[in-house]
Amino acid sequence: MIKEKIIKAYENLADEYNAKIDYKPHNAYYDRPNTLKLMGEVKDKSVLDAACGPGKYAEILISKGATVTGFDISPRMIELAKERNKNTGFFFVQDLATPYETLNDNSYDIIVCALAMHYIEDWNSTIQEFHRVLKDDGQLIISIEHPFFEFNYFSSTQYFNTEAVKCIWKGFGKPIEVNSYRRPLESCILPLTSNGFYIDKLIEPKPTKEFEKHDPKHYKELIEFPAFMCIRAIRKPSKAN
Repeated sequence: MIKEKIIKAYENLADEYNAKIDYKPHNAYYDRPNTLKLMGEVKDKSVLDAACGPGKYAEILISKGATVTGFDISPRMIELAKERNKNTGFFFVQDLATPYETLNDNSYDIIVCALAMHYIEDWNSTIQEFHRVLKDDGQLIISIEHPFFEFNYFSSTQYFNTEAVKCIWKGFGKPIEVNSYRRPLESCILPLTSNGFYIDKLIEPKPTKEFEKHDPKHYKELIEFPAFMCIRAIRKPSKAN
């Protein structure tokens, strides 16, 4: 089953991922600056870091005055998130695709879910849970692989299908097979607009200049064509649902 393969992959790469998360270009100088830009002021906000990995987003948000709860499907990632954030934040093991039974309704001002939604085949139940735990007018900030980039990268022939795909990651120690799902743009947008959100902002990010210093080859590619997409969606007030 793909979910078990995803967990195994992340358990195997977790320590190396954590060691490089501060400076690995696609994370540090492409995903994070663009995703964080969508959040605005986070001081005194309650934030849910969904699929938090080793807790780097949480570390940044806590340093800016937010109260952060984080979860991840990988037990080792949660151990690393706790170590990174010491006695701040609350972290626990949770599947992004199953009900968040320990989280209360209307609890969070912001949810951030960075580069994780592609591990879920059907987004609807996850988006419904995000809607449930967000406050009215709360922000859902997600970053994902760009659907057009993935269609080309995986040499797909059926754009409109959601399909299981896999690739080999070589940037975190020994090569590791990573499984995920590729989908069309429509299947990234409709689960949001059909489940109580409206799209407030969508950006096709560009890398920072710092990226170029570390990886000029991929910098040139990303300046010309996006690999990621960042979305800010707002939870409609309950009376408007």
